[in-house]
Amino acid sequence: MTYLKKISPAALLIALPSLGLAQDADTTPTMEDIGFIFTTFMFLVAGFLVFFMAAGFAMLEAGLVRGKNVTMQLTKNMALFGLASIFYYILGYNLMYPGDGWSIDGILGAFAVTGLEPVGLEGAEPDLTYASVGSDFFFQLMFCAATASIVSGALAERIKLWPFLVFVIILTAVIYPVQASWKWGGGFLDGMGFQDFAGSTVVHSVGGWAALAGALILGPRIGKYKDGRVHPMPGSNLALATLGTFILWLGWFGFNGGSQLYMDTAGNVADISRIFANTNTAAAAGAVTALILTQLLYKKPDLTMILNGALAGLVSITAEPLAPSLVGSTLIGAVGGAIVVFAVPMLDKFKIDDVVGAIPVHLFAGIWGTIAVVFSNDAATLGVQLYSIVVVGVFTFVASAVVWVILKSTMGIRVSEEAEISGLDTTELGMEAYPEFSRG
Repeated sequence: MTYLKKISPAALLIALPSLGLAQDADTTPTMEDIGFIFTTFMFLVAGFLVFFMAAGFAMLEAGLVRGKNVTMQLTKNMALFGLASIFYYILGYNLMYPGDGWSIDGILGAFAVTGLEPVGLEGAEPDLTYASVGSDFFFQLMFCAATASIVSGALAERIKLWPFLVFVIILTAVIYPVQASWKWGGGFLDGMGFQDFAGSTVVHSVGGWAALAGALILGPRIGKYKDGRVHPMPGSNLALATLGTFILWLGWFGFNGGSQLYMDTAGNVADISRIFANTNTAAAAGAVTALILTQLLYKKPDLTMILNGALAGLVSITAEPLAPSLVGSTLIGAVGGAIVVFAVPMLDKFKIDDVVGAIPVHLFAGIWGTIAVVFSNDAATLGVQLYSIVVVGVFTFVASAVVWVILKSTMGIRVSEEAEISGLDTTELGMEAYPEFSRG
């Protein structure tokens, strides 16, 4: 401050042009640089939104399980996200995006640990037509973790923690990346013309197939199906479940919008806004459809069905959120909402216990959404869409079932009858989510 006071105003005026020249010496970004910057920024922001879906899944599951199992669901969601973040970079990312490093061309990707660009891109020659490796990895990781979250809710209230987490490692490191490489990594399904914009099949049905295999092998909760009747087991906190649904709805804008993959032109930005509008419309249509159908079928609206109706609408539009009109998006989402209303009691008839409705929402609506692509995207054909659904479904279901069976025969996957009746919070974790309520 003392030195600056000694400089006269005239001297400062003389110095200003040189200061301006110093600023001018900075390199002005090229159009390629600007495209790289904006697309990278889009991946990061969209990734933040999809990350927040982890909170949505946690709140939805915490609300839909009974109070004695809430802490377990929260623990599973924290742990699965941490494990996905680690094992996806150790193995999954390069299995999913091998570039020209396929181990088996178009079928099995590369076995390598993920590497990022050097600090400041020093000495690197990045692909300025796309985005940074770090932003792409971050964005894709969020999809991988979401797949594992789907499984968590379906198998709630009777599965052991550690066997579940072992399954999460295998799902996020191998099962999910391998099948995703067949489409998004440029594998054989992509070569056939399979269309799945943001993952109705690649993400959602994969989580649904893994959950279905687990539910069949794990079996239903004690008392759920007794004397030929279905005994409802209401969730502990529908306020949390509703909050979770709105968080998921918000995160889906990043899920689908970021899957445009580019934000380097006016056309791409306009398409992202179109995706946002279609995504929101499909969710709204799914919720309203579930509202109306439950009123007609049960004489009273069912909030849990409405929540899952919104989610089913979101899953349904995910395979093609760009091409449809708002009217088309409404119809696609409405069918998703209807699927949930009819699929939940259907699963109960087969005694398949899905605590949060993950299988109807993510598997059944995911299949519908993948088929619905043919109505708006001329590049899609019904034969290829159905073939891809079957290929991904068979692979995921069989691989998941094998893992579940191995875990069952080695570690055991189901808690004891006593632990299930008492609740997993106290027996498996030794802490309760609502201790004041349980103690009166």
